[in-house]
Amino acid sequence: MLDKIALLLLIIGGINWGLVGIFQFDLVAFIFGGSAAIVSRIIYTLVAISAIWCVSLFFKDNEMVEETSSSKNY
Repeated sequence: MLDKIALLLLIIGGINWGLVGIFQFDLVAFIFGGSAAIVSRIIYTLVAISAIWCVSLFFKDNEMVEETSSSKNY
């Protein structure tokens, strides 16, 4: 479950950075009152923590994924 939350936050962060890169528009800052607003800073921090968390996915054992996919073969 924590992996999915981290992934969701990274998707939000990726979309926001895409908007910044393409349109120079920071959606998080726009919604929450500027990039220095406390809520914006909390969201930026959560996205950063999610990115750090997702680094661990590179080192996660894939056996569980392989067992799940092989059990679906009829």
